[in-house]
Amino acid sequence: MKYKFINLFAVFICIMGTLALIPPNKEKWIPLFNGKDLSNWTVKIFHHEVGENYGNTFRAEEGMIKVRYDQYDQFNNRYGHLFFNKPFSHFKLRFDYRFTGIWRADAPSYTKINSGIMYHSQDPKTILKEQDWPISVEMQLLGGLDDGLARQTGNMCSPGTDVVFKGRVDPRHCINSNSKTYYGDQWVHAELIVLGDSLVSHLINGDTVLQYSKPQIGGGVANGYNPALKIDGKLLEKGFIALQSEGQEIDFKNIELLDLSGQYKKK
Repeated sequence: MKYKFINLFAVFICIMGTLALIPPNKEKWIPLFNGKDLSNWTVKIFHHEVGENYGNTFRAEEGMIKVRYDQYDQFNNRYGHLFFNKPFSHFKLRFDYRFTGIWRADAPSYTKINSGIMYHSQDPKTILKEQDWPISVEMQLLGGLDDGLARQTGNMCSPGTDVVFKGRVDPRHCINSNSKTYYGDQWVHAELIVLGDSLVSHLINGDTVLQYSKPQIGGGVANGYNPALKIDGKLLEKGFIALQSEGQEIDFKNIELLDLSGQYKKK
């Protein structure tokens, strides 16, 4: 009996040791950018038809998606967006970004060291040629200016939309986060957690800097859209993700998404 017990104990230790070597279930992050080209992405730039990448605004170089204006004769309010071709509802999005410091002086002054990521956007195929912004919600990305004043990043802006902030629909076009100010061309890590038409969280370098809920079609700034698509008060459960261009050069890399749709069911 003694030897039998010892043998069983040895088997138990062996099993436990084997289990310890098995890694826990890993999150299945999907790379949205292949690091080589803009496959699975669609461009829409104000004053241009869907799919026309005017001036090679969005380009894949050195493992990054770059926003550049060196082939522009004039900016002419050519606000642009690069859309991933699949819509999502519940997800985590993570990416790194940096501003290059090069800004078109003929762009509106507010666009200096300013860009963003749109989510729950309308399909780019439904955006009209003379529509300036997609109906969407934006995770706004800002960098510090030479004035030394605080300038948070990871804010929320609302072209043609509204959100609920601190228990009520907030009428402001943009809501600032509580992030610190980032200067120069340093890489910043950002995360966006979207739970359908429920809770949304913005994270910068691992810290939650803003939370709100119930993204919906509403106010904000958007012109030239098809009025049949702008149903104010309609909750936005899903939509397209897009990188923004609005006059400031910026780089994006490590763009990955974790699809959470299987973990949440609409009530």
